Amino acid sequence: MTVNLEVADRVATLTLDRPPMNALDIATQDRIKELAGEVTARDDIRAVVVRGSEKVFAAGADIKEMRAMDHAAMVARSRALQDSFTAVARIPKPVVAAITGYALGGGCELALCADYRIAGENAKLGQPEILLGLIPGAGGTQRLARLVGPSRAKDLIFTGRHVRADEALRIGLVDRVVPAEEVFAAAHAWAAKLAQGPAIALRAAKESVDAGLETDLDTGLALERNWFAGLFATADREAGMRSFVEDGPGKATFG
Repeated sequence: MTVNLEVADRVATLTLDRPPMNALDIATQDRIKELAGEVTARDDIRAVVVRGSEKVFAAGADIKEMRAMDHAAMVARSRALQDSFTAVARIPKPVVAAITGYALGGGCELALCADYRIAGENAKLGQPEILLGLIPGAGGTQRLARLVGPSRAKDLIFTGRHVRADEALRIGLVDRVVPAEEVFAAAHAWAAKLAQGPAIALRAAKESVDAGLETDLDTGLALERNWFAGLFATADREAGMRSFVEDGPGKATFG
């Protein structure tokens, strides 16, 4: 398999495993979508880590495979390419990308689908498609601009340059930088902590933020309001408020 799934402590780890560079060929794209659907459906999974190898997260698309495709072939494939990454972005559970080494092109776009990005000090991120006479095609022009702003996104997309971990942190492309050997442990710890939280409330929070960014303020507020009120019907809300009153804040145990 080009992507492996492991589950521990209610955390699913999706590991890209296509040496040497974890190039994202069609089979890998389809496997990503398949596993995103599985972790979405499984009740025993509460959070997700997406990782590559110690030296490379994912160095982009399989250029040899793409070179053989003509316009008609890519028209037919481009929706499936985007859908495989969107499936990760729409996992209704916290998702963290553990980035070591290169995360370029499709690799960077995959990392953009996570809710949180932890990078190693050896990480290099970028959208170098322009150097091939192309633009990002798996969400890079859209998710990158929403994350770091249009001006910074255009700089990276227009030039195709690589961004080191320190600059990625400064511009908001990643959220935390740690020594490379600590990335996977830090990502799993982040996910495991959230996996103990209230699953429905976390889903509501993620959907409210993500969907709210795609609409006007009033519609976003309505979405938030409906989720907020709806959570009063959950056992987790009862457990959380009871624990707060009886034991103080931050001590609730959720199902």
